[in-house]
Amino acid sequence: MAQLEQYIHSDEIDPIDIVETVATHHDWDFDRVAEDQIAMSVEGQWRSYSLTLAWSAREEVLRLICTFDMDPPRKRLPKLYELMNLANDQVWDGSFAFWPEQRLMVWRYGLVLSGESLATPEQIDRMIRSAIENSERYYPSFQLTCWGDAEPAQALDIAMAEAYGRA
Repeated sequence: MAQLEQYIHSDEIDPIDIVETVATHHDWDFDRVAEDQIAMSVEGQWRSYSLTLAWSAREEVLRLICTFDMDPPRKRLPKLYELMNLANDQVWDGSFAFWPEQRLMVWRYGLVLSGESLATPEQIDRMIRSAIENSERYYPSFQLTCWGDAEPAQALDIAMAEAYGRA
């Protein structure tokens, strides 16, 4: 990642410009949706993940949303919510949510850049990788809880160790 800094010269650079540079460096598919928003797709071991990063200059926050489709049986939703609470207790740099209307599991994180702080390519790369790693790590637990009828604590046991592999 340190090599990316040679391409970033301005103190006036927008965080989304840095995200675009990181995505290009990793050869990830992306689309600059707006001046302050970028969408990309990153292939994981379990599935492809859709990521959107948006910059709010007013709030001085770079927000990351990583989603994947999930349509659990309605009767298992209370167990899914219980599992999400347990999983969120284990992570420090983001959290899971379920958007029932869109049928999406969501990992979200906000990088606060107040006081005219600048994001580094390493920070942004770490944000993206963390989203993918946590989605990969907990995906089997979500599956076991929703379709394997496992209890949340039992399903969480499979996610206790960090996932290794490609992301």
